[in-house]
Amino acid sequence: MRTDLAASYGEERLPRYTSYPTAPHFSPQIGAGTYSRWLSELPPGASASLYLHVPFCREMCWYCGCHTQIVRRDELVASYQRTLLSEIAQVADTIGRRINVEHIHFGGGTPTIMAPEAFAEMMAAMRRAFFVLPSAEIAVEIDPRTLTSEMVEAIRRSGVNRASLGVQSFDPVVQRAINRVQSYEQTASVVDRLRQAGIGGINFDLIYGLPHQTIASCLDTVRRSLELEPDRFSVFGYAHVPDFKKHQRMIDEIHLPDGLARHDQACAIANALKEAGYVQIGLDHFARPDDAMAVAYAQGTLRRNFQGYTTDQSEVLLGFGASAIGHLPQGYVQNEVQIGAYQQSIAEGRLATAKGYELTDDDRLRADIIERIMCEFGADLGDICARHGTEPGTMLQSASRLKSLISDGVVRLEGHRLAVANDSRFLVRSVAAAFDAHLDSGRQLHSRAV
Repeated sequence: MRTDLAASYGEERLPRYTSYPTAPHFSPQIGAGTYSRWLSELPPGASASLYLHVPFCREMCWYCGCHTQIVRRDELVASYQRTLLSEIAQVADTIGRRINVEHIHFGGGTPTIMAPEAFAEMMAAMRRAFFVLPSAEIAVEIDPRTLTSEMVEAIRRSGVNRASLGVQSFDPVVQRAINRVQSYEQTASVVDRLRQAGIGGINFDLIYGLPHQTIASCLDTVRRSLELEPDRFSVFGYAHVPDFKKHQRMIDEIHLPDGLARHDQACAIANALKEAGYVQIGLDHFARPDDAMAVAYAQGTLRRNFQGYTTDQSEVLLGFGASAIGHLPQGYVQNEVQIGAYQQSIAEGRLATAKGYELTDDDRLRADIIERIMCEFGADLGDICARHGTEPGTMLQSASRLKSLISDGVVRLEGHRLAVANDSRFLVRSVAAAFDAHLDSGRQLHSRAV
């Protein structure tokens, strides 16, 4: 991998492109009325995925970029769970029929902060409101420090078959610097209990670019993680945006690695995982060769949504909870971010949509191009443009940023087939950004390209 390119492009702040256009471009002109209409217009054969956001944790990790808050009183969590149940019923009633569901993802925050019986009640409510297919993937994000045996049993009985464990780093110096002290033994115990419960899909989340991190500490975390044999890894670069996430001010910026050091850490982690037999998937995922995600990558059917890379083929994502984002054929919707405002809307019988974005034909074209670049490190512009009824030459002329990427050897363009060079794949976000017509506004909210 080329360090000269890391120096040239690495400090640029760019989206992760889990959607296009990205969330900073959502507008309050899209509200509850629009969402209600879009739901009622879903075609008869539509299937959906569900995302449920549980915005509570027992303590704040200082690196966190999620919409969450610290809670000590279980009644606040219980009250929120009751609101989620009401929102599920409202959305299902608005759709007017029991549509198929292929994926369910509990995110946060810490979804397993709910009481075990409340989690089971939530899953039962979703099965009543929607037809959850027997083959559906049901995933939950887990903080290994707080998972109880009772919750393991509840998620087992509820049909959960994939768990994503936050690991980040096993280096105790790094852990103290980010206020997340989590021993290897805690993590290993949770993995063992999940597998004993029959939950076979295990994902680990790692982060590079944290304070005090070094290549050596990153590699030690990878080595110890590999001992636990997870099916997938997600490896993210820490996004330091203290103006947007004020708790990140607790992290001393003097101890953060610079762009080149972040690049070296990312490369070291990627190389170690590939040497261990994992397939690198897109920007930041790694999976065993027989894993469904690796198979989708090999077959060219990998997708990208707000949870990152996914095997989910649904064109409908229904988001539940404060700040949750949904995606429908017509566009994007996002719920009220503040928990109080979200709960008030639902209590008054209104959908909690606070803002969104209605897609244009140009947005759909660019979204398809960007998704293929992010998933496959390339795109057949001729094929994609033909499906959208436009000329690839017109699209290339509008991508002025592409010229420097081609001249720097980051991108090859053969006819209308675009490919990211193998030694430049870490800059895939920079390539995707060349087709982003909305890039210039909202840039300050994004993380560094490397």
